[in-house]
Amino acid sequence: MDNIKRWQEQLLGERVVKSLQKNEFHSIYVESKEEAVAFIMYHISRGTVVGIGGSTTIEDLNIDHNIIEKGGTLLRHSDGVSEEEKFEIMRKELLSDVYLCSTNAVTLDGYLINVDGAGNRVAAMNFGPRKIIIVAGVNKIVKNEVEAAERLGFTACPLNNKRLNLQNPCTSLGVCADCNSSKRICRIYTTVKRKPLRSDITVIVVGEHLGF
Repeated sequence: MDNIKRWQEQLLGERVVKSLQKNEFHSIYVESKEEAVAFIMYHISRGTVVGIGGSTTIEDLNIDHNIIEKGGTLLRHSDGVSEEEKFEIMRKELLSDVYLCSTNAVTLDGYLINVDGAGNRVAAMNFGPRKIIIVAGVNKIVKNEVEAAERLGFTACPLNNKRLNLQNPCTSLGVCADCNSSKRICRIYTTVKRKPLRSDITVIVVGEHLGF
């Protein structure tokens, strides 16, 4: 049964990559997160400043020690710092040499669909860093923009609220309630249909389930 699921996920992953390439992104399909890490590390050398968006996918790669061992500098705004320090790190991430993040959903047409709270992640994944690498497990693949919206409301948003221990309605209901909470983190919605003009972006589609 697992082999059958992997067969379908690989077909869909390769199809998404072709769509992303048609939309002018550099995109590759890899079977494992280890291959994704190898690709990322090729772009990192001593002194490379690496910004990391809030991403359970990147956490699943366990790449921090690889970057540090190679002499890179990590910028991660979620590392238990004060709010003032967090804001400054978020600003620096926008000008990092390499920016690592994921996408909340990617459609079969090769559209990247995301929701963000402050907007720093969706800003950096489109413009600013010299090299942007977006990693998406096959669990992020959806048929179209309608299914992407459903995935955000049913999976990405409530799980990320729970991860951040936010007392928003979705952490009680398990699904998005389109709330008016002052702590709401679903504030900026973006759909990227073509690679931004001035950005060097690679989208890695991984044949594993990663992140939310």
